[in-house]
Amino acid sequence: MSVRLGEILISEGALTFEQLDTALRYQREQGGRLGSILIQLGYVSDEIIATALSKQYGVPLVKLAKLQIAPEVVRLIPIETAIRYQLLPVRKVGTTLTVATTDPTNVLVLDEIKFITGYSVEPVVAPEGAIRDAIERYYGTEQTLEIQRVYDQLAAAGEYELEISAQSEDLDLGALQKTSSEAPIIKLVNIILGEAIRRGASDIHLEPYEREYRVRYRIDGVLYNVMNPPPRFRDAMISRIKIMSNLDISERRLPQDGRIKVRINYDGRRKEIDFRVSSLPVLFGEKIVLRILDREKLPLDLTQLGFEPESLVKFEKAIHRPYGMVLVTGPTGSGKTSTLYTSLNKLNTPEVNIMTAEDPVEFNFPGINQVQTKEQVGLTFAAALRSFLRQDPNIILVGEIRDLETAEIAVKAALTGHLVLSTVHTNDAPSTISRLLNMGVEPFLVATSVHLICAQRLVRKICTDCKERVETPVKALIDIGFPAAVAKNVVTYRGTGCKKCNDSRYRGRIGLYEVMEVTPSIQNMILTGATASQIREKAKEDGMITLRESGLEKIRAGLTTIDEVLRETMMEGN
Repeated sequence: MSVRLGEILISEGALTFEQLDTALRYQREQGGRLGSILIQLGYVSDEIIATALSKQYGVPLVKLAKLQIAPEVVRLIPIETAIRYQLLPVRKVGTTLTVATTDPTNVLVLDEIKFITGYSVEPVVAPEGAIRDAIERYYGTEQTLEIQRVYDQLAAAGEYELEISAQSEDLDLGALQKTSSEAPIIKLVNIILGEAIRRGASDIHLEPYEREYRVRYRIDGVLYNVMNPPPRFRDAMISRIKIMSNLDISERRLPQDGRIKVRINYDGRRKEIDFRVSSLPVLFGEKIVLRILDREKLPLDLTQLGFEPESLVKFEKAIHRPYGMVLVTGPTGSGKTSTLYTSLNKLNTPEVNIMTAEDPVEFNFPGINQVQTKEQVGLTFAAALRSFLRQDPNIILVGEIRDLETAEIAVKAALTGHLVLSTVHTNDAPSTISRLLNMGVEPFLVATSVHLICAQRLVRKICTDCKERVETPVKALIDIGFPAAVAKNVVTYRGTGCKKCNDSRYRGRIGLYEVMEVTPSIQNMILTGATASQIREKAKEDGMITLRESGLEKIRAGLTTIDEVLRETMMEGN
């Protein structure tokens, strides 16, 4: 068999007689498959070996990267088996399961797959690297192997097989609470939480569907599938999380919110981490989302956020004024809370009284009076803000200005000797003016109270462990906004994927900032009814760096990629 493979490779010019002789001698001394030895010695690639094996045995060659494999097919073979034998189920037709492998002649492995699945097995050939990549894509990384072991432990224990309908009114709470307290369920949930922290996730999503239960992590703003536990574990896992966060496990028809505080051993030391828990009834059960709140990851230094030097000078000048309003704007998940918390940390001294109204309070700071709004009992942003004015504040933070009542009280506070920090949902800094006017705030109040508006976005940073230079045509750089004189000197980079970044090519995020001072000339434009685009042009004349320009600076500095900046910003005039 080995000689035949060698003959095919030699006839196609992929191998020399000398190389084959060396490989066969190595095989006699060390053992192993000839194909793997040839790859190991660097004589041929795994793609060439796969093609040769396909011809040798008349077995089809598949390109796994171009296939979309159904989740129910992937689940037929456990992750440990797939990793141990480097194979992957590809499709199921009737009672036949097609399996991609690097060695279609290994009858013992194929018989084991037949025994595990109960299906007839039909092998196809794929390169080793392609199978390895596909295993990580469909099963998750090897770090999730421990999670799968817990699933297997649960599957072997009949008492954990709960079949409770999400719409059912009859619920055995005693059995459910007992099940969610058993050691395997506790271990399973702990592993999911711990792995999320280890991988630097910001959120955990547990999502029930009709035929599957999905666990995903949001890492650097992007959701990644981690595991698909059997749906029968759904209710026990949800109940365990509800118990940990002091939620009502019997209430499955209404949304609930809670918190979990855990102490973990991480990097050789103990640390405390909060999880903000939200449960929401969906069609096939309850979706649980856990926001991971790690105080140590909060950048409490404004210079670490990503401001350009000139923008940072303007921002710091505004937040150190004794009165007026500073607004931070951007979509959900753009880092507004981090910017505001970092600003408060810089302003937090014993000489000032800081009051905040938040929904929710994400981090608690000593020396700052933080209020959690509760709209169901009437404690809205407006109500909290009205009470703040009777609490002798110096600095007020309002989580969000979303209605006229809140806006008017915030403006009043800014005009009567208080520094007001808040957020507004708009696309850029100039359009925030239009948003306040559309709410119904008078132009003269906006012009005199608002001192600075900061729009921001978050882009992923290139992983420093797998960063490499990449050639980009000068015309392409000019097209995205670089001046021609600058474009010819710009060096661009990208990540290639490594273990440190979980092959995502990115690790961490950095902010893009558009800081607009409300100068006397812009105040006059607000009073005369200028449009957002007119205000933008004037702000650029006054030296405002736009979001796109901030992104271009990050590209020049080798911090992020062109794709990331294009995804989060728009060219002027678009």
